[in-house]
Amino acid sequence: MSSTQTRVNTAAVIYNPIKVDLEALKASVDAEPGSADWTTLWLPTSEDDPGQGPAREALERGASVVIAAGGDGTVRAVAEVVRGTDAALALLPSGTGNLLARNLKLTLDDAAHSLATAYTGGDRQIDVASIELRRADNSVDEHAFLVMAGTGLDAKIMSNTDDDLKKRVGWLAYAQALGRVLRDKTQLRLEYKLDSRRNRSERAQAIIIGNCGSLPANILLLPDAAVDDGLLDIIVVKPESVRGWVALAVKIFWENGVVKRTKIGRRMAELETDSVDLMQGTSLVVRLSRPEEVELDGDPFGEITGFRVGIAPGSLTVKVPRD
Repeated sequence: MSSTQTRVNTAAVIYNPIKVDLEALKASVDAEPGSADWTTLWLPTSEDDPGQGPAREALERGASVVIAAGGDGTVRAVAEVVRGTDAALALLPSGTGNLLARNLKLTLDDAAHSLATAYTGGDRQIDVASIELRRADNSVDEHAFLVMAGTGLDAKIMSNTDDDLKKRVGWLAYAQALGRVLRDKTQLRLEYKLDSRRNRSERAQAIIIGNCGSLPANILLLPDAAVDDGLLDIIVVKPESVRGWVALAVKIFWENGVVKRTKIGRRMAELETDSVDLMQGTSLVVRLSRPEEVELDGDPFGEITGFRVGIAPGSLTVKVPRD
């Protein structure tokens, strides 16, 4: 290449054809000045392949930026492949949750701004959690997640959420699912080991592992979680009575959601309750007494009898707006 030639980079847009208007998106890319110096590939996901295959193809074809245009499932699948490589992940949020974009404080409804960030933004290294899911037949499958994984109450909510309702009313559809799930009084019986600490046994409604702390509706579930601190944040939810549920709600919606968002509030003593345990660590092993549903970044992943979670600090580069 001569010194007078302009180097052309390669970007790949991996899009969910159900959630994305392809022609409108292509027009937005053409309208983005920063895309002029790039060759852009267009790779759709499918029902059988939510993004891993297109992401591998993008890397094989030399993409240095992979743009995930879809919901949390598309982002998670693409990141599973892009992590640990020299390529960067860019987000073009679509769908209901957009949890990684929310936790990174990226724009959600501004395609022009998101594309400018993808083509001309800066880089930020974030952690990626990996999870090995053990099935009832003792087989193990490994996945990545960026926001949260959990079993119990949260996983049941995800599997009971009506997809058509979610398209119409967004995250409020989860509230309807919560009402159905709360009628199920079955508790988790689990044993877990965090890092090198002793094994603990619990009866709980849920155990959730977070790489980020915020949920839709600006609910701060894990107030100490940071996407680049090299730590997993774990919450064990275990209310035993109506009073316990009230204490749990106060802690999450008032203490975490309001008090802990202020500088003074972060220095205040935490509400003491037996309804929830909050912990941090770098590895977690969980064994369940019977098969239970599991969710990764809001998507149901079937039933498991246990799992092992670890964290890879700074293993994924994400495009963010320049200061």
